Amino acid sequence: MLTHEQIEKSNTWMIILTLLAVIWGGLVEIVPLFFQTSTTKPVNELVKPYDALRLAGREIYIREGCYNCHSQMIRPFRAETERYGHYSVAGEFVYDHPFQWGSKRTGPDLQRVGGRYSDQWHRIHLLNPRDVVPESNMPGYYWLDRPVKEPNIGAKMAALRVVGVPYTDKEIADAPAALKDKTELDALIAYLQGLGTALKQTR
Repeated sequence: MLTHEQIEKSNTWMIILTLLAVIWGGLVEIVPLFFQTSTTKPVNELVKPYDALRLAGREIYIREGCYNCHSQMIRPFRAETERYGHYSVAGEFVYDHPFQWGSKRTGPDLQRVGGRYSDQWHRIHLLNPRDVVPESNMPGYYWLDRPVKEPNIGAKMAALRVVGVPYTDKEIADAPAALKDKTELDALIAYLQGLGTALKQTR
């Protein structure tokens, strides 16, 4: 039987036992989540896979690093729900691969921004934020006012179907046409306008 002192003095035993502890802890924490419907099923019928335009907008959101300043996860604290709306629940994110929760809030949380402002407000805000929020330190994204180019949008949707997003063959085939004559600004706004709309606002 190994003593505590022997384990502490042996690099090999420390590595082996640490790995076993981490593996066991990971299994206990992670595996049950695959069997809980609250984390694997949509929270309600309003949670839908992203259509082609919103999916393209999500790619732009990631490409431009919006997650570096904006989180998409409202904690269940009054200070957060009063400001942002209903706290986030796992069933809202079942079609997010990867999710955009984040923790950095140089700017406000965006989980419930969908429908809060008009498309025109978002357009002005993205091109020059200080036109609508004078104290904003967010940069303008004027270059987004250009045609959206996502030649592989159908392939992306097909790949997401492999991991469980229920896209139909028709949705995948029609994806390129859905982006025709759209700008990157249109796509990003479509993505933002859908965020957090599956749960009723508390404000």
